[in-house]
Amino acid sequence: MRRAGPILIVVIGLLALLVSFVALPLPADSTTGESRVLETKLGLDLQGGLRLEYQVLPAEGKTPDRDALAVMQSIIRNRIDKSGVSEPQVVTQGSDRIIVEMPGVQNADQVRNLVGTTGRLDFMPVGDAQLGQGQQVDPTWVATKCSATVKVNCVLFSGDQVAAASIGANQTGQRTVDFTLRDEGKNLFADYTVANIGKYFAIVLDGQVISAPVIQSSIPNGQVQIESGGIGGYPLAEAQNLVTILQFGQLPFPIQELANTTVSPTLGDQFLHQSLLAGAIAILMVVIFMVVHYRLPGVVASGALIYYAIVVYALFRLIPVTLTLAGIAGFVLSVGMAVDANILIFERTKEELRVGKSLPAAVEAGFNRAWNSILDSNVSSLITATILFLFGSSTIRGFGLVLIIGVLVSMFTAIVVTRTVLRIVVQQPWARRASLFNVTEEEFLARPSSGRGLRGEASGRV
Repeated sequence: MRRAGPILIVVIGLLALLVSFVALPLPADSTTGESRVLETKLGLDLQGGLRLEYQVLPAEGKTPDRDALAVMQSIIRNRIDKSGVSEPQVVTQGSDRIIVEMPGVQNADQVRNLVGTTGRLDFMPVGDAQLGQGQQVDPTWVATKCSATVKVNCVLFSGDQVAAASIGANQTGQRTVDFTLRDEGKNLFADYTVANIGKYFAIVLDGQVISAPVIQSSIPNGQVQIESGGIGGYPLAEAQNLVTILQFGQLPFPIQELANTTVSPTLGDQFLHQSLLAGAIAILMVVIFMVVHYRLPGVVASGALIYYAIVVYALFRLIPVTLTLAGIAGFVLSVGMAVDANILIFERTKEELRVGKSLPAAVEAGFNRAWNSILDSNVSSLITATILFLFGSSTIRGFGLVLIIGVLVSMFTAIVVTRTVLRIVVQQPWARRASLFNVTEEEFLARPSSGRGLRGEASGRV
């Protein structure tokens, strides 16, 4: 590990610099097919945008439960994603609240109308027209009800006729999407499929084609199975999405807008500049304290702190983490925790020097004796941050996520980076001076009569 340590530190540092300061393209997402570029994601309070709060209302004597809220959250997020809003945050609160945050939104009214509509799921015969997924259909088609004279580009029945939907498999084991129709939809679909084998039939949500399979046989019993032409059938993510749309393409409960808050981009820029300035001042003060009080180890720890900041920032861009004011606060707090580990190590090292150990042995003993305290404090911080991330609101979740990342990286920099660099530094002749470690010459040069045994014992533990 001693030989691999410096190489690992250099490789991680170079990769972190590349990710932090270069807009690298990433491969396309397997579920959405969309590619993205590595960039810093800013939250609503730093970038400006729109925050909406909705209340989910009871309908037909039923009250929304946790599962219904989760489904509505998914549908609303899908709608906003299709509107082109970058990194929307859609979260549930309590038993009947949905919070929507849209950083950088330009057309607030358009997005609000999109989120607030109940939605419309239609089943439409399209004849020989082979429509692709995501294709928009003419609004007049959606408004037209199929009749004796109109048999194509019309609505045969709507999503309220879907009784159930699930992922299934055909006779060859390929993944399919299965759904069952209620009586009215079953009868209409039975009559249509008998006369239109080989024709296409589109499932349309809010005027956008979700799936357009070909009718392979008549379906008299309302048990419909949709197959995909790909190897293995439907991809799992695509099948799950289609099942969700079939079950809940229309919001299962109406929603009412309770509040909306608009943050201007100018105000967001001001918040960002103030936050970055506060973070820079905090890090600078920590660096000054470490250098003045601990001298050479403080310089090494300050370098490790800069290394830590670059690695954390790279992870923020890579994951990506949407930075908010609370997230920056979590990052600054994690900086203090990273330094706290170094303080424990250096104080232990000074104690070992005062009892007469050699400089390399004192450094190793300082790290070994401080490790248990560092581990306990960081584990307790991770437990707290995890609870905040799992059960907090959107703002608290961002704070918890940033704190988790910061604590994990701080343990790496304190135990691996600082230790590896100090091991190299203390071997140099110029570094073996008491003033560089803020101890007196008498303490630095003191050796007990059994010093050789102590040094041998320390070396044996390393």
